[in-house]
This record gives sequence, C-alpha cells and structure tokens, in this order.
Amino acid sequence: RLTLPAAAQEVDCANAVTQQDMNRCAYAEWEAADADLNTAYKRAMDLLKGWDADLPEAERGGAAALKEAQRAWITFRDKACEVEGYAMKGGSAEPLLVYGCMRQLTEDRTGQLATFVDSYGNF
Repeated sequence: RLTLPAAAQEVDCANAVTQQDMNRCAYAEWEAADADLNTAYKRAMDLLKGWDADLPEAERGGAAALKEAQRAWITFRDKACEVEGYAMKGGSAEPLLVYGCMRQLTEDRTGQLATFVDSYGNF
C-alpha cells in the first residue's frame, strides 16, 4: 500500500498545485468514498441478515455470500488500482493514480450496493 506523510497543514483541494497536495487530496477523496461504501455495505448486510432470519436455517446464507463477495471485490479493487498505478510506477504521481482509481471503483461499488438495497429492500 502507498503511504502518505501526515499533512502539516490543511490542503485546499480545490486549488491543490503540488503533487504532494494532489496526492493527499486523492487519498482524502478515497477515504470519503470508503466511508460511504461502509454505510452502503451495512445497509445491504442488514437487509440480507433480515432475509436470512426469515428463511429456514438450511436456506440461509445471503449475509455470508455478501461478506465473501465484498472481500473478493476489495481484492479486485486493490489489484486493479495497483495495475493503474504502473502508468507512473515509482513516480510522485503514482499515488494520485492509485487513489483516484480506488475512489472511482469504491463509488461504483457503493452505487451497486445502494441499487441492490433500493431494488429489493421492500421484498
């Protein structure tokens, strides 16, 4: 994983100029997207746990399947974004590419989970 030094001061991400500031902003944007993903995942997990509770024990497993899918998705996201980072491998812009990719894929996954809950939450 890429690491970023702690910010000595707040960065104005709307006007970031240095590569270091742009990298910090990309990381902050990914962290915000990840927080939204965690909320969407919890909603989906709560829905599936509710369904599981209403099923005979032998037919349960929705919550476990979601957990397994999410773990596989995280592995996919991390590896896919590592690949994208190779466009600038070893350079100062590598974190910008990786965290931008992680933000985008995380936002996409958040949308998928939200759509799932919105589509099936009233069943």
